[in-house]
Amino acid sequence: MVRAGQSSGKAALIYQHSDEERQEEVAAGLDATVRKARAEAAKKTADKPSGTDLARGD
Repeated sequence: MVRAGQSSGKAALIYQHSDEERQEEVAAGLDATVRKARAEAAKKTADKPSGTDLARGD
């Protein structure tokens, strides 16, 4: 229900026809998107001091 955005259990049951293989595809796609975003964020901050380092004056 949460992934598909249905607002009620009845609506979720109407669209509950995807199989396990499709659920795995969706999960893999979300995982790839998150991993890519994390890698890009890490590249942007790799050479910058952390907030903790700044507070300590490092």
